Formats: sequence, C-alpha cells, structure tokens
Amino acid sequence: MCGIVGAVGKNNIVPVLLDGIARLEYRGYDSTGLAVVHEKGMLERLVSMARVTDLAQQAQSRNLAANTGISHTRWATHGKPCETNAHPHTSHNEIALVHNGIIENYEALRCQLEENGYTFITQTDTEVIAHLIHRYWHGNAHGDLLRAVQAATRELNGAYAIAVISAREPGRLVGARSGSPLVVGRHDKDVYVASDAAALISVTREIAYLEEGDVVDLRLGHIDCYDIYEQSVARSFLPVASGNTAVELGSYRHFMQKEIFEQPRAIADTLEGVDAITPELFGDSAQQIFTDIDSVLILACGTSHYAGQVAKQWLESLAYLPCQVEIASEYRYRDSVPNPNALVIVVSQSGETADTLAALKHAKALGHIHTLSICNVATSAMVRQTELSYLTRAGIEVGVASTKAFTTQLVALFLLALTLAKLRERLSEEEEAYWLRTLRHLPVAMQAALALEPQVIAWAEAFSNKDHALFLGRGLHFPIAQEGALKLKEISYIHAEAYPAGELKHGPLALVDAEMPVVAIAPNNALLEKLKSNLQEVRARGAELYVVADLDSHITPDSGMHVLRVPEHASLISPIIHAAPLQLLAYHTAVIRGTDVDKPRNLAKSVTVE
Repeated sequence: MCGIVGAVGKNNIVPVLLDGIARLEYRGYDSTGLAVVHEKGMLERLVSMARVTDLAQQAQSRNLAANTGISHTRWATHGKPCETNAHPHTSHNEIALVHNGIIENYEALRCQLEENGYTFITQTDTEVIAHLIHRYWHGNAHGDLLRAVQAATRELNGAYAIAVISAREPGRLVGARSGSPLVVGRHDKDVYVASDAAALISVTREIAYLEEGDVVDLRLGHIDCYDIYEQSVARSFLPVASGNTAVELGSYRHFMQKEIFEQPRAIADTLEGVDAITPELFGDSAQQIFTDIDSVLILACGTSHYAGQVAKQWLESLAYLPCQVEIASEYRYRDSVPNPNALVIVVSQSGETADTLAALKHAKALGHIHTLSICNVATSAMVRQTELSYLTRAGIEVGVASTKAFTTQLVALFLLALTLAKLRERLSEEEEAYWLRTLRHLPVAMQAALALEPQVIAWAEAFSNKDHALFLGRGLHFPIAQEGALKLKEISYIHAEAYPAGELKHGPLALVDAEMPVVAIAPNNALLEKLKSNLQEVRARGAELYVVADLDSHITPDSGMHVLRVPEHASLISPIIHAAPLQLLAYHTAVIRGTDVDKPRNLAKSVTVE
C-alpha cells in the first residue's frame, strides 16, 4: 500500500524522491513525506496531508536540496492519518526511516523501549523501528547504520520494507525487507531503493529485486547486499521497460471510467498471440505440470477472488477438474488438507498482494509444488515465485476499484480452463475453434456492452439516493453479482450485498421493500426460468428491479422492472460481458453522489499489508 523511494546521488536527489512517490500515487495514500540528510549531518523532514504536489511545493519553498534522502506515501494501518503519524519517522533527530508493512510485536517492543527511556509521539508501529535502530546505533553497532538495521530487524515480527538514513552518515542509505517488496536501482554512481520498480523508471533501467530477509547498504557507486544470515550476496540486476509510465486521463472524467472503456483493448492485448489452445501459453514446463495435476486450488482476495469463483465453474464444467477457491487472507490461518498433485493458482492485479503472497508461501510449505500466477505485472513477486504464469496485459490500472484487471483475469482463467480441458481430451477440435473465434470476438462484444452507458446513467440516478442495494445472480453469474455489489460499495459507499437468487427465500427476502433496489443478472441460459421466478418474488415485495439481460432473455420492461439488454450472448464467457454494465452503474452512481471515485476513502490500490 505505502510507497517508498530512497536515493543517494551525486546531485540533488529531492526531485527523484518526489517524482518516485508521484508515480506511486495511484495506489492510494492519506499522507506523504520525505526526509533528507544534509552534508553537515542534519536531518530535515517534510510531511503533508494533501497530495504529493503539496509536498513538492513545500520542498521548493524551502529550496530543499540534498544528496541523500527517503520519501513515502502512507496508507494508515496503526494510527489515524495526521501529520504526526505521517512518515518518515525519526528518533532523536538522528535516525529517519520509512516503512511499508505491519510490525506484529510492536507493543512489546514499545514497552521495552519506553523502559530504556524512549518517548513515543506517534500511534504507529513504525516508530518502534526508528527507536530500535537508534538504540542499536548508539549501542552495539557503534554508529554503524548497517549493523544497527541488521540488529533491529532480528527483533521484528511481521512484514516490513524499510529505508533508513542517519544524520551522522550522509551519503548512506540502508534498506531491508521481509514480507513486503523492495527493489534496488542504479544509474552511473547514483543508487536507489523503492517499493516498486515503477517509482524509479525515470532514473534507472536496471533493477534488482531483494529477497526475503535481505538488508542492502547503499553508498554512492556502491551496493552491498546481505542475506538473512548476514552473508554478503549478489542480487541480479535486470532491465526494466523503458518509457514514461505516467498515465494520462485524456478526455475521461476519472481513471476508473477510462479503464472501464479500455477493456476491449485490454482483452485484445491479453489474447495477443493466442492462435491455439496450448499449455505453452502458461510457461515452458506447463505441459508436464498440467498433465500431473488432479485438482486446482485458487487463492485470491477481493475482486480477484470473484474471478476465481467464476473460474471454478469453468474448470469443473470444461476440464472436469475439482476446484477449490479460498480467500487468501483466511487460507493460511486454518487447518487444510494439502494435495501435492493440485495446481495452486494465485490471482492478483499487482502481484504484490500481501495476503495472497503469504497464502502462496503457506501452500508451498504444506507440500504444494505446482504453482501458477495470473497477474498484470511481469516483474512482481508473485510471478517470480511461481513455476508458471500468465500475464493479463491490462496495462496500468490507476483506479482503486479494479475493472480491466478483473475482466482480463477472467480471460486468462478461461484460457486455462480450455487448456486443461484439451489436455484431458474434453475439448474437440471443433470446440477449440469455436472458443477461439468467440474469444477473438470478445473485444467487440465488450464494446457493445459499454455502449449501454446512457441507459446505465439513468439507473444510477435512481440508485444515488439509496442507502442499500441487493444484487442477484445464479451459476456463473453469482460471482459477477458479488463483484457488482463490491464495486458499488467501494466507490459510492452504498451498502450492497449479493446473493444467489435462489437463496432469497432463505432469509434475504426479509430486507426487500420499496427502498431496496435489486439488481439481477439474467443471461439466457438453463437457469433463466428459475431466475424469473426469483424476480417475481422480489416484485411481489414492492422492490424496484434492475435486470441486466441478454438480448434474447425475453424479460419485458414494466412498472418496477427496468431491463438493460446486453447486445450479444456469449454463453460460457458471458460473465465477462455482464461485468461491464455493473462497473458503469457503480461508477456513475458514485459520480452523482460526489465521492472520490479513483481514490475511495480508507482503501488503497496495492494491498501490501495483511
């Protein structure tokens, strides 16, 4: 969630610190700050509760310049958003650090440090790290920042990526990571750390990914890395994509709207090069791995979890493979029965989702050996930690509420279902050809669904003054109803829940009245007639119905029955198409209500803490 940038350079590094965290703004944050060490050994700290541009204005007004520094965007975990709790944190104005993650034993450490005479001014867990490093820096480390950080991190339980500077050592920066990502960059003699390679794209084309437990010591022209055993190690530098990663809003009002309308292109890019259904789409060793497996386990959070729920039904109906879908944040905290012959699939937009990475690690510890990531970022930790991968190529997604990442995940998972079906001789040549044609047509079908925006805006007007909403779906479309409800509550702050339509009479029907709008997804499939009966149950209770239907679903608009007809019927992959109107409904409802669509309150784009 938080963004970290640090640098040691020949010239003023303040512009680098500001540009780096500006490139991470889309992830979401509630405060920002930076700290630098001047040549004469003085720390200077700036923080802002506004945007990075405000921090930059402060730096400019002070003519701030230095060769060593750190910067940060914070998404609050411990302690409310305020200037006191904003990073960087300092200790005795001698140590400054920025931190991403959560320190689980911070309360015990805080008590120890208070007994040692340290005074705490923040409500955060991060201040513990600053004081702990300071204690070692003045004690056993004898003023050596590297040794102090190594000693301090041995006491930390939880997840962290940190960048640390000291007043007495200008020209030096120490970074460390465990459970949260941290990368190192270099250009000429200038050296950098960041929580994401995207933050450094304007200053370097060479990036090294630190491993779990690494501590890195940066000085001008020198990068020294030490592993968890404090042994000197070399981490390989890799080229990163050139070009400017800044994203322009263009003619759109918000990034979310732009990303909704980018879905036809994103789907086409995700399908680029798919001329046949073949295991090699997922990696060179996929043929053997896919042959060896006898089941599938999908681990994901939030929107990606709903994509996994759709994939479960595809995998079981097409490939006849048993599939289990787990919420990643719950999976590793319960007793489960591992199956070494299962394919473990992790799904994430960023590839840095802490809960999903932890679930992947747990699955491996239980003996799962076959792993696959469905991800939007080629250089992410998730892709690097799995045997196989499929990149969704959705492009940068700025809006916190995921749209194009979701539909491209579905495309990748459908390709996987087809591939496993083919290997298990459950996909004929004619069926393969049919699905390839259907997939190639998918961008056009999505474009047709997006053309319904004017009708969706009319629905949004009705939703904008409501406090609650109910979403219904059956079969493949129940997870799409869940995703629609999630989108609405994420950005409009309307309480929304989703249920399988057949479950209405088992409890939720008690909530239905004239003030509860009900959205139903009604594709023309085997469950349509059952769904129509469920809709009548709703109408009988006086609720307004909003139905997203196929062109041939034969549902007639009437008083209290509003029907939106998706122009094309895409059979098994219709969940991808039906997601679009629900995204638009959430977006336009939020716009009418005046919420911060791209950066909804309390949320962040890349969830890198548990």
